[in-house]
Amino acid sequence: MNISDILGAVVQSGMTPSSNDRIKNSLGGGSVLDSLGGMLGGGASQQGEGGGLGGMLSGMLGGGRGGSGGGIGDMLSGMLGSAGQAVGGNQNLAVGGLGALVGALLGGGGKAVGGAVGGGVMALLASMAFKALQGGGEQQAQVPVGLLEPQTASEKQELEEKSGIILRAMINAAKADGQIDQNEMDRILGKLKEAGIDEEGQRYVTDQMQQPLETDQLIVAAQGQPELAAQIYAASLLAIEVDTQAERDYLNKLAGGMGLSAQVASRIEEMAGLQPA
Repeated sequence: MNISDILGAVVQSGMTPSSNDRIKNSLGGGSVLDSLGGMLGGGASQQGEGGGLGGMLSGMLGGGRGGSGGGIGDMLSGMLGSAGQAVGGNQNLAVGGLGALVGALLGGGGKAVGGAVGGGVMALLASMAFKALQGGGEQQAQVPVGLLEPQTASEKQELEEKSGIILRAMINAAKADGQIDQNEMDRILGKLKEAGIDEEGQRYVTDQMQQPLETDQLIVAAQGQPELAAQIYAASLLAIEVDTQAERDYLNKLAGGMGLSAQVASRIEEMAGLQPA
C-alpha cells in the first residue's frame, strides 16, 4: 500500500466543491494555471499517454519549452516563492510532483501519476506552511517535509509517514460536521478504483472514513513540529467548505491545539482563498 498514491487519488476526487479552487488559489490562481496550459499548447485537451498533462509537465521541468528563462520548471518553482533559496536552489525542490498536480488540475492525470500527484500535494502544503510560518514571525522555520525531493530511503520513508498524517487529517476534517455520508464515500472510493488503488488501500480509506474523530491524535502528532502543524491545517482547508459553525470550531480547536498562532492560520486561509469569517 502506497500512501502517496492514495493521497493523490483522494485529492483528485475533490473532497468538497471548493477543493480544486482552494488548490488553484494556493498555486497562485487561475492565471498561473492558464499560463501553464498555454505553454503546453492546448491545456486539458492534451491528454496523451502515460499520465497526460501530469507526465508532460513532469518531463518538461528542465527549462520547459521556454528555455532556462521562463520555462515551465521556472514557473513551477516560482509558485513556491522563497522556499527555493532556503534549500539551496530550485533544483532541489519537488517540482516534479507539483507539475503532476498542476497537470491533474488542467485535466490530465490517471493511474500513471497518482503517486506523483500525492507528492505534489505534499510540496504545495509544505510551501504554504513555509510561507505562513515565515510571514507569521517564524523566521527560523525549517523546510517542511515534502518541499524537498527525497534522495535517500529514510527521506522517502519520512515523506510517506507524513503523507499518511496528512491523509488522516483531511479525512478527519471531513467528519467535522458529522459523519461522511455514503455519497461522499462512494465518490472517493470510485476515484481510488479509477486511479488503480488496490483493495488494501481502498479498505484503509474506508476504515479511516468510518472511524470516530481523531483530532486529539493529530494534535499530538504535530507537537513540537510547527511545519507539520501548518501542513495539517492547510490540508484540512482542502477537505471542507468551512460553511458551518461546526467546521469553524473544528479548525479553531485544531489550530489552537497544535500551537498555530492566529496570524499563521489566517495566512494559510488567505493562501487557500478562504473568505474571512
